[in-house]
Amino acid sequence: MHESAFFLRMCKKSRIFAVFLLRMDFRYDIIVVGAGHAGCEAAHAAARLGSKTLLITMDMNKIGQMSCNPAVGGIAKGQIVREIDAMGGQMGIITDKSAIQFRMLNRSKGPAMWSPRSQSDRKRFIEEWVRTLSTTDNLHIWQDVVTELIVHDKQVCGVKTLLGIEMQAKAVILTNGTFLNGLLHFGKAQIQGGRTSEPASYGLTEQLCSLGFQTDRMKTGTPARVDKRSINFTELTEQTGENDFHQFSYLDTVHRSLKQMSCWITYTNPTTHDELRKGLKDSPLYNGQIKSIGPRYCPSIETKIVTFADKDAHQIFLEPEGEDSMEYYVNGFSSSLPWQIQWAAMKTIKGLENVVLYRPGYAIEYDFFDPTQLRHTLETKLIKNLFFAGQINGTTGYEEAAGQGLVAGINAHQNIVDSTPFTLARNESYIGVLIDDLVNKGVDEPYRMFTSRAEYRILLRQDNADARLTERAYQLGLADTYRHELLISKQRETEELTHYLQTTSIRPEEINSWLEQQNESPLQHTSKLSEVLLRPQVTLKGLYDIIPILHQRIDSIEKRKEEIMEIMESTEIDIKYAGYIHREQLAADKLQRLDSISLPHPYDYNTLQSLSTEARQKLNRIQPESIGEASRIPGVSPNDVSVLLVMMGR
Repeated sequence: MHESAFFLRMCKKSRIFAVFLLRMDFRYDIIVVGAGHAGCEAAHAAARLGSKTLLITMDMNKIGQMSCNPAVGGIAKGQIVREIDAMGGQMGIITDKSAIQFRMLNRSKGPAMWSPRSQSDRKRFIEEWVRTLSTTDNLHIWQDVVTELIVHDKQVCGVKTLLGIEMQAKAVILTNGTFLNGLLHFGKAQIQGGRTSEPASYGLTEQLCSLGFQTDRMKTGTPARVDKRSINFTELTEQTGENDFHQFSYLDTVHRSLKQMSCWITYTNPTTHDELRKGLKDSPLYNGQIKSIGPRYCPSIETKIVTFADKDAHQIFLEPEGEDSMEYYVNGFSSSLPWQIQWAAMKTIKGLENVVLYRPGYAIEYDFFDPTQLRHTLETKLIKNLFFAGQINGTTGYEEAAGQGLVAGINAHQNIVDSTPFTLARNESYIGVLIDDLVNKGVDEPYRMFTSRAEYRILLRQDNADARLTERAYQLGLADTYRHELLISKQRETEELTHYLQTTSIRPEEINSWLEQQNESPLQHTSKLSEVLLRPQVTLKGLYDIIPILHQRIDSIEKRKEEIMEIMESTEIDIKYAGYIHREQLAADKLQRLDSISLPHPYDYNTLQSLSTEARQKLNRIQPESIGEASRIPGVSPNDVSVLLVMMGR
């Protein structure tokens, strides 16, 4: 703060600075505050749609910074990244360009559970984001700190910055991450900041509270970073990546080009846990220093040894930070214990006996705002044209933030051009599930996406995000013509291959010996290839390898090998799971009918005495826009939904 104030005083005395400001036009359609994963997607989407957009960041060298682990995707998160890509967002493309390892998780389960995950080169990830944003038409970048919103008649009109500049805007998107009144905890030591070595942001929380917003505090954390040269890799288990066709982006112009690297696995042990217990009295999580709630599904190592006291070992992943980096991320060892305790405990782990730290882990507390104060467009209910996206809404994870940023950027543009709001349904995308959960249920801990949160996950697979979302994005103008043509071509080829499998027969003598090798019973009569494919141990790739006519048919597809493999995968899933997909689609259609019945807004639900007391209270607070939304609010029973249907004459 002192350095910033000094810089401001010096700049105000400078004639050069004064002339520079006179030449700048600080009037924009949309201002995005914060250049993390939500902010980058929001700014890119708004600018691509035609709005003059400004992205304000504290540090232009930290745009798209991976604050925690150097990886994108994972269980359900990978599906979100593919959805972002299908709509013309950038996270998938940038991840592919910076990837140093790719894996498809949950292969042993059904395709609804398959989730792509990629390690990234941290420095390259930032470089790709900077390159993308710097070359996007209508998008400007300004390095500064926003300290205040300009609000008139319950509508946002711009921002004020630490440099004393007032910037006008028709819409503002706040994507402040962990920076709002951020406080770092290193054992008993406390340092104000939004990330290590970066200042916190002050003023916005207090202003928003004065405008009627409800706020609270959350906690997250990160592990130590260690020197590669101090790791004994001979004691570790290597985890290699997959080097086949898989990537995040559906575009055929994007490829993994960096050196592919391995991760490494090791485990804590009882001695490790004993060392950690020595520091619990100084742990901010247990000495009363931290009062906010941390993520349930990514607990610190000290929380693990307390919560799972019966466990003798916890898995640790050592992940490379980049192609040329000596830095390794210790996944599974997040901690806010004193650095001496962290170091001593690590040295008891196999392979880390001589470990050297680059920096210890730490916890961070920060402000967030109750997301039930938002509409499904991510516009706030209290202030028109003000949008929230990312951790400011109580979520955790790069992917959840990026998905929200994309939706906020689209809707900020839609608002200022008086166009139709853009929302995603629960049966349409994981991003839709995420936003619907936030808006209707709120959060009492950092929200993380899982496949189990989606009722219709067989519809929301990672392989079909383009089929679900690209057409909608194309109609908006966010997905370009080339991406749309790729989708149409893929769908045509998939339909033609499906038809071929359903109309082409095979005789028992042509396949029975191979079926026996797959532990499948032999055919008794000539059958269609699609019928054979329905068998559990039979794959389309297997049939391709042994049936010459099928081999020839697939090879006739005029596409790259990678695209052909994706067409084969989609075709196989559509055939094998047709019954499940149809049944789930019927249930989704029923949900959609409820979502189409609008509720008056705002409405005093205290006038409906037939509703339960809890339902009246929650409906009054959240003010759902449809019967479907109301039905998903915790505490609103099926009987309450029936009352609402009667009220609407349905």
